[in-house]
Amino acid sequence: MNGNPEVFDRRVLRRHRDRAAATIGAHDFLVREVGERLLDRLEDVRRAFPLALDLGCHHGVVADLLAGRGGIQTLIQADLSPAMARLAGAHSGLSLAADEEALPFAEASFDLVISVLSLHWVNDLPGTLLQVARALKPDGLLLAAIIGGDSLRELRAALMQAEMEVEDGASPRVSPFADLRDLGGLLQRAGFALPVADTDRITVTYPSALKLMHDLRGMGETGCDRHRRKGMTRRTTLLRAAGLYEENFGDPSGRIPAGFDILYLTGWAPHASQPQALSPGSAASRLAAALDSAELSSGEKAGPKRGRA
Repeated sequence: MNGNPEVFDRRVLRRHRDRAAATIGAHDFLVREVGERLLDRLEDVRRAFPLALDLGCHHGVVADLLAGRGGIQTLIQADLSPAMARLAGAHSGLSLAADEEALPFAEASFDLVISVLSLHWVNDLPGTLLQVARALKPDGLLLAAIIGGDSLRELRAALMQAEMEVEDGASPRVSPFADLRDLGGLLQRAGFALPVADTDRITVTYPSALKLMHDLRGMGETGCDRHRRKGMTRRTTLLRAAGLYEENFGDPSGRIPAGFDILYLTGWAPHASQPQALSPGSAASRLAAALDSAELSSGEKAGPKRGRA
């Protein structure tokens, strides 16, 4: 929507999600953990959201975890992958295949939009956030969690070093992630009120780097960067990467850590009832009086304070 170059091949992402659907239940621990943490935030909001959208629903994790939170009466589930959407539909029957980059929903449709580990694959995140803001009713809420920051830095380092050693060159193997510092501004640009972006780090340990890569494939989270090297990675390269991972990051028991920075986005569709910033000069009290200090005009130099011992 904003002319940004396409970083991700969404057709490849759809294939990865479709492929993962058959066995996603054996690899969904991260989606479930993040979903639980995100939904906990609903308990801090004292209002109900009768109609909600689960955007990038995977196989229906949010529907599984809701447990009555948020006063949600109807949950619409949508995923880029038709196979995932069909699995999610088994929970409530209300699901569809939909692209986060071209939402098919009318303006002011939903009280709440939830998205768990899906929006980090969007090429035009500002454009998608703008579409979400339009799909929310006034005073509607967005709660989203994406993989970002310094996630999987250990895997990146091991793969890059292995490719340099074995193949005399390196190519993108783990897709780029969003930075927390940018997200608050993106929410504001999309028109959200009271935007908040914060982060949480989740570290998982594995018996080997090969098991980590197997889990990422099983979640449908393998890279779909348009500039990735095409074709299968050499077995020699993968084995060398696994060895380097253990050498550089493994613990004494031989297990290796995988760190995920989870970025949380919260924003409200504007409404007159929300707190508003005061206009300049409208304050009822002066800051200098609150601080018990002298107020100086622009260019005036401070001198000794008088009148008090």
